[in-house]
Amino acid sequence: MKTTELHVSTPEFQEELRQSVRTICKDYPDEYWRKLDETNAYPEEFVKALSEAGFLAALIPEEYGGSGLSVTDASIIMEEINRSGANAGACHAQMYTMGTLLRHGSEEQKKKYLTKIADGSLRLQAFGVTEPNTGSDTTQLKTVAVRKGDKYIVNGQKVFISRAEYSDLMLLLVRSTPVDQVKKRTEGLSVLLVDLKEAVGNGITIQPIRTMMNHATTELFIEDLEVPVENLIGEEGKGFSYILDGMNVERILIAAECIGDGYWFVDRATQYAKDRVVFNRPIGQNQGIQFPIAKSYINLEAADLMRFEAARLYDEGKACGKQANMAKLLAADASWEAANACLQTHGGFGFAEEYDVERKFRETRLYQVAPISTNLILSYVAQHILGMPRSY
Repeated sequence: MKTTELHVSTPEFQEELRQSVRTICKDYPDEYWRKLDETNAYPEEFVKALSEAGFLAALIPEEYGGSGLSVTDASIIMEEINRSGANAGACHAQMYTMGTLLRHGSEEQKKKYLTKIADGSLRLQAFGVTEPNTGSDTTQLKTVAVRKGDKYIVNGQKVFISRAEYSDLMLLLVRSTPVDQVKKRTEGLSVLLVDLKEAVGNGITIQPIRTMMNHATTELFIEDLEVPVENLIGEEGKGFSYILDGMNVERILIAAECIGDGYWFVDRATQYAKDRVVFNRPIGQNQGIQFPIAKSYINLEAADLMRFEAARLYDEGKACGKQANMAKLLAADASWEAANACLQTHGGFGFAEEYDVERKFRETRLYQVAPISTNLILSYVAQHILGMPRSY
C-alpha cells in the first residue's frame, strides 16, 4: 500500500483497502494464530508486515510520512484484520494512541516521533492508564509525577497494560497535581511520553499477566522513573481532556474489530451448518440452527451502520460521542451473540482448538469489558443523552 493519495475515501478505494489487508492476512492463517495462542506469544511477523505496508500509520498525516487516511478507512483495516481470523489487539493501540501526540504534541515531538512511527522504526502501542485500585475511575488514579528541574519523577502502578514488552514508546497518564489541590477531579492529570527502552530496568518493571486471551497483557511497577519535561504532551494538568479526545476514535475502531469478529463467526457457522450432516441432513436445514445465525447477521449489519455513522461524523469534525459509544456497545453485543451462535452450531467441535472458534470466542468476549464496559456506555447514554441523574 502506497502512502500517496490515500486520503480520498471512495467506495472503490475502500474495497481496494479491504483487498490489500486481506492479502496480507492470507499469509497468517489460522495455524499461525493457533500456535501463538498455545505459547502466549506476540505476533511479531504479522505486526511487522502491517507496519511495512503502512497500515499502522494510517492516521498519521502524509507530512509526517503516514497515509493520512480517515477514521472510516482506519476502521476498515481493523475490521478486515479480525474478519480474517487474526487479532487486531496486537497493534490497534498504535492507531488511536498516536492521536494524542498528533493533536496535542509539539511540532518538535511530532517530527521526532510520528515520522519514525510511520516508517515502522518506532512502535507506540502501549497506553498506561488503568490502575489496580481505580479501574474505570480514571480521575482517581494514584500514579504521581513530581517535577524536579527538567525532569518528572514518576511513582505508581499500572495494570492491564497491553504490549508494553513490545512497544518502544508508551503514553502514560499521571497525576501531576494532587487531587485535593484542584477544583475539578478531571484537572491535574498529565500525559507523558515514555521511552520504554530506556525506562525498563531504570524505573519501570514489567510483569506479564496471563489472561484468557493472548493480548500481551502486563502490569507495570513504576519507582522513581525519570521522564524529561520535554516529553510532556501538551499542557501540564490537561491530560484527562487529551485522553478523552482519543476515546471516540478508540470506540469506533474497537467497534469495527467486533464487526470483523462477528462476520468471522457468522461465516464459520454458516459454512459448518451447510457441511455438517446429522440424521442424514445438513444441520443448517434446521431452523434451530438457522435462526440464531440469521439473527446474529442482522444485528451485525445494524451495528455496522452505526459504526460507519460514527466514523462519518468524526471525519467531518462533528460531535460523535453518542454514536461512537453506541457503535461500540452494539458491535460488542452483536459479535458476542454471533460467537455464541457459532459455538453452539459447532457443538463439541466448537471447543476443539483446531476449529479456532474457542480462540475467537475468548477474544471477542473481552469487548464486553474493555476498553470500556457496556454498563458504562449505558450510564453515559442515560445521563448525557437522556438527561437522567448521574449514577456514579
